[in-house]
Amino acid sequence: MSRPAGRIGSPETFTDEHRALAATALRFSKEMVLPVASRIEAKDFTLLKELIRKAGALGLIGVDLEAEYGGLALDVTSTLLVAESKSLLGSWSVTFGAQTCIGTLPIAFFGTAAQKAKYLPGLCSGETVSAYALTEAGSGSDALGAKTRAVKSADGRHWVLDGSKQYITNAGFADVFIVFAKVDGERFTAFIVDRDTPGLTIGAEEHKMGIRGSSTCPLTFEGALVPVENLLGVEGRGHVIAFNILNLGRLKLGAGVLGSMKHHLAASLEYVSARTQFGTALVRFGLTREKLARMTASIYAVESMAYRTGGLIDAHLATGASKLEAVEQFVIESSILKVLGSEALGTVIDDAVQLHGGAGYIEDYPVERAYRDARINRIFEGTNEINRLLVTGTLLKRVTRGTLTLDAPPVDDSPSGRLKTLAYECLMTAVETLGPSLEHHQLVLASVSDLLMEAFSLESVVARNRQLEGAAPWRKAVESWCIEGSHHRAQQSARRVYGSVLEGEARAKAMTRARALQVIPDESPEAMHETIAAAVEAARGYPS
Repeated sequence: MSRPAGRIGSPETFTDEHRALAATALRFSKEMVLPVASRIEAKDFTLLKELIRKAGALGLIGVDLEAEYGGLALDVTSTLLVAESKSLLGSWSVTFGAQTCIGTLPIAFFGTAAQKAKYLPGLCSGETVSAYALTEAGSGSDALGAKTRAVKSADGRHWVLDGSKQYITNAGFADVFIVFAKVDGERFTAFIVDRDTPGLTIGAEEHKMGIRGSSTCPLTFEGALVPVENLLGVEGRGHVIAFNILNLGRLKLGAGVLGSMKHHLAASLEYVSARTQFGTALVRFGLTREKLARMTASIYAVESMAYRTGGLIDAHLATGASKLEAVEQFVIESSILKVLGSEALGTVIDDAVQLHGGAGYIEDYPVERAYRDARINRIFEGTNEINRLLVTGTLLKRVTRGTLTLDAPPVDDSPSGRLKTLAYECLMTAVETLGPSLEHHQLVLASVSDLLMEAFSLESVVARNRQLEGAAPWRKAVESWCIEGSHHRAQQSARRVYGSVLEGEARAKAMTRARALQVIPDESPEAMHETIAAAVEAARGYPS
């Protein structure tokens, strides 16, 4: 995707090819997935495998794969559009995501020519189903704490795996697993493990709060014999595979939530338009309209961040970088998108349940299932707590390595500029006050991360609106809403930082400065709500 210099990626910059792909993917979800949602929820894995094959036939699985394996080799924006379109049903979204991302891309990016030739065509077509086995009972976020071991067999022909994995998506019907183990108990390494491997046992299905239609099982390895040629990547470098693939997973998850949010905004609008109380349609009440506006503003912010990030990565791809290298340059943005996207999803679906009233608590209405399904996104692909620490941790590592300098941001009196200034001042205060011990102060690191995330979110919204000449009133109202919310939350984060690292007069002075950087739009909140809600009504859902 190309765009004039200075323009950011956004839905307004999509090519015709992007729009056609998104339409195909969305049509698949609406026509092939949603009508069989009850069967999926009942764990009809034969149906899920059939849907994976049908998605493969349409090219939806191979967006990231090379043409020689049946893929489309499209850009990252295309990848995000497919992720968004497949997320209308949580169980399908999880199943599809495990197949297309964490279960397939390790082989695509790190496999040998022989491994790619053997596995990728089937994975791309959907004839072969994949799973990713990293988590263990004692190592979730701490992936390198894994206990599963691999040793070379006496004849040198196999790796012998012993240990266990848990919470493995697609495990109940996967044909191949990406498994992480420590060679000789020390060197963290990835392996490709076939389902029929002697010594591999797949446990019973977990009974989950949400995403009930997806398969989630434990794996047990008892002297499992894996051919030596199935070692993936470089021995002892499994962390490179694990963390890079998780970066991609975070990026896709952050964009993927958009489909569910837009779908349930439209469903909520339909419900409140038909339902009356006190002789008046619910949609006419002010507090109903506030919720519709809030849902829309959240979607717009995540959408702006998602496709801005996709555009940044695609621009890096245009310089000749590989997709893996390009994504690696934007790991901070991927974590931001994962955190803010998953939390926005939780808020939007919560509002959708509230708009449905008692009906939102009844299984007959899809929003009840969506409420349960949404919760896992704050845990998947590294918990939001871990990702908050990754944002500031990665930033500080880049400073230490000399690839980034902590210079004060340019003088910029815009709302997002003020937020960046506040984030910089909070971070520098923490660095100067705590020194090397800062890494042990998780509350401070997470609070700085929140400031950085608010700045990125707001900057994405403002930049998108600025490049839309004469942005529609509802977009400007969303911008004002985001400015007010971001600065309110930023004040809380600044208090947490300064309250933790400063005392007395120094703390009071710092908070006075933080308040001076706050921006509160001089607009009527009720008028903002009404402008946005009216646009939602006119569009019969999310306005675009």
